[in-house]
Order: sequence, then C-alpha cells, then structure tokens
Amino acid sequence: MSARDNKPHEIVERALELSRADGCVVIADEHSTANLRWAGNALTTNGVTRGRSLTVVATVDGKEGTASGVVSRSAVTADDLEPLVRAAEAAARGAGPAEDAQPLVTGVPEAPDFTDAPAETSSAVFADFAPALGEAFARARAGGRELYGFANHELVSTYVGTSTGLRLRHDQPTGTLELNAKSPDRTRSAWAGRSTRDFKDVDPGALDAELAVRLGWAERRVELPAGRYETLLPPTAVADLLIYQLWSASGRDASEGRTVFSKPGGGTRVGERLTDLPLTLRSDPNEPGLESAPFVVAHSSGGDQSVFDNGLPVAATEWVAGGELKHLTTTRHTAGLTGLPVAPAGGNLILDGGDDRSLDEMVAATERGLLLTCLWYIREVDPATLLLTGLTRDGVYLVENGQVTGQVNNFRFNESPVDLLGRATEAGRTEKTLPREWSDWFTRAAMPALRVPDFNMSSVSQGV
Repeated sequence: MSARDNKPHEIVERALELSRADGCVVIADEHSTANLRWAGNALTTNGVTRGRSLTVVATVDGKEGTASGVVSRSAVTADDLEPLVRAAEAAARGAGPAEDAQPLVTGVPEAPDFTDAPAETSSAVFADFAPALGEAFARARAGGRELYGFANHELVSTYVGTSTGLRLRHDQPTGTLELNAKSPDRTRSAWAGRSTRDFKDVDPGALDAELAVRLGWAERRVELPAGRYETLLPPTAVADLLIYQLWSASGRDASEGRTVFSKPGGGTRVGERLTDLPLTLRSDPNEPGLESAPFVVAHSSGGDQSVFDNGLPVAATEWVAGGELKHLTTTRHTAGLTGLPVAPAGGNLILDGGDDRSLDEMVAATERGLLLTCLWYIREVDPATLLLTGLTRDGVYLVENGQVTGQVNNFRFNESPVDLLGRATEAGRTEKTLPREWSDWFTRAAMPALRVPDFNMSSVSQGV
C-alpha cells in the first residue's frame, strides 16, 4: 500500500507514534499542480501532477544540549515510514548540539480541518482562463504579434504534527501567469506577469492589449549610454528588489555587523529612518488575496529559520513603518541572542504609503526619464550595503514630456534597495504584482511603482 492510500494526517500520526526521540516534528506536504504552456499563438503542452513529501525532525536531549536530525523524502510509502523516522533519529544522535535548540512549540490550537483530505488543483482551474487565452491568440495573430508563455497553478496542503501536541494545517494556492509578446521578426519583445490564487482575476486579453502598446513603443529605437537616469520602476521591479531586502534582513547578521542593517559601532539600525516617504513595508498572513501560512513551517534550520520553531504563530509584522526600520527577521533563538523581538519572515510582502497615482499617471508627470518593464539576473555585490546588480529586460522605454517616445537599449544596473527607498521621490498606487526574478520562490507581493531621480544604469546590456 502506498502512503498516498493513507490520509496525510494519518501519515503524520503514524510517524509520531514510531518516534523514539525526545521530541519529533512531522511535516507532510501534499502537492498538486496544473499548467498550460503556449508558443506562437498556440497551446503546446498542459498537464496535472500530484505528489507528497514528508519531513521528519527528531530532537535528542544530550548532556551537552539538544541535537536535531532532519530527513526529507518524496514518494514515501507506508513501508518507508519507520526507516525514515529512524534515519532522522540517527542523524540527531550523530549531530552535535543544535545552536538553535529551543523547546518545541506548544499551546497552539489544533486546526479544525487537520483530518480533512488535502485540497487539490486540476485543469478545471483554467475553465474560464483557457477560452479567454484562445481569444487573445486570435487577436494577437490578427495584429501581427506572437504570444508565448505559461500559466501554472499549484496547491500545497501542509500538515504539521509534533510530539508536543501541535496539529496544524494550511492550504496554499499559488498561481502565476507570464506572457511574452514578440514581433514576427523577434526584434521586439514585451513581458507581463500576474500572480493569482485561482485564475479568476487575470485577463489574458487585457495583458495582450497592454503588450501590443509596448510593442508599438518599440518601433522607434533610441540608443542611450550608461548613466544615472530618472527612472520609473513598476511594481514587479520594486517587488524583486524589496524581496531581496527582506531576505537580507536577518536580525542576527545585522547585530553581528555583517549587513546593511548593522549600526556602525555595534547593534542594528532598528529605529532609523530609511526614507522620507511615508512608506510601510509589511507582511501579514491574512492579507486579502495574498494569504500565507499563519504559522512557521521550517523544513530545515539556517539563517533566520529554525526547525524548533515549527508551528510558531506568524503575526502581521511591519518591517518598515512610516519610513522607519521597525523589525528584522528573527527566530526564537536569534531573538534571544540579539534582544530583538521574535519576528519570523512572512510569506508575503506589501509596500503601502504611496499616493493613488497609477503608473500611467506617473509617466504623464515625467518630463524626461526611463520606464522599466522588469529586472532579472539579480545578484548581490556587497552585503554591507546590499548593493545588487542585475539587468533590465523586455523593454526599457524613453519618456519625454509625459509620453513614451521609443524603446532604448537594455542596461546593467547597480543599486541597493535600501538606498533606493531613501532616494525615491514618489510612490504610486499599491497593487498586486508578480516578482519576475523570484517567481519560483516568492509570488505573493503588492507594491507601488517608484520614481527614482538618479537610478544607476552602470553599463549597456545587449539583452532583449
């Protein structure tokens, strides 16, 4: 009998029963995905997949402290359960004391749906989207455009059980749509992406119309040198930069003097003003349309994540409030080391506090500047300043006297998101967006467009 013949909560309970360790955490993840792919205005592939992964964390109390052992496997059968549990216990006994050791979490009420079957996606999620996509193909074909891209929907039901009595469950839907429009000679390309929970709020026809406008802008080509330009960053680009900032906001690393959030002479920059704009950067597991796990799910320890914190409630957290740095990410262990409050990283990221102007309205108010589409290949250059480098892609446009007058060449940029927040002179309307660079890892974001008067385009890039 395969493990999939058992309900996930039964697998969790059985693994806990088998445990001989001093403490045990079991995480069962039930995955299902549905996807569509297309090229040249025609569907190419579609499919549905399902799977299960199981993680067992064993903790052993020794004379020198508590050790942990973690083993994760996919496609686990019922016969594999005991060997998996024993492997985690052996790993714990063979390990030294865990630096992040804490008592396992207690006192969290049991999820009322813990014993329910996992949620699953299917091709039905595209019931309305697929016909609309076909209509977009027809319009693109008639307009001399070729559409390429994919739509992916994933549903993960996560069950967490512990030897201290926690029984938690979270269902996480994640949908992404990426659409590229190209001219028939492939010399012009434009991209748009959307994040969604169920594909009921995405309109491929509207995206195609948006991309048609951009391909029209690209008919005039203007070559510009490297330099500093007034630049409008759309929400997707802002999201990619600020997600990297969140990933770099470790309270421990900052207190040890290793990051942009370290205070010269010791301590952290919590309490310092990062921007004169009244911006608030926050995470909230209950944010409408961007809901994420309301408790910690840690399959391994590292950085500001600890397997000992599994099940710890995740609260709404303001990382930056009214322009001031308020929190850095911590586990219970690193909070104790730094004196900072416990603040697990959230599963979404929202930047509020801009005005209500749309990106189009911000373009109309621009005398001369650049309008970006998106960023990619973002890499860290200097953690002490959080200097990042990356490339622009799929359209950089010249704005003159409130109008887009052509497409310019791509650039490599060198910028720090923390520094950008301090130099930004305008933030527009916050809206849900898909971070293009990090969409494989982080999709739940809402950002405004930002106006930066002197964005550093450090060199010209030959990319499209």
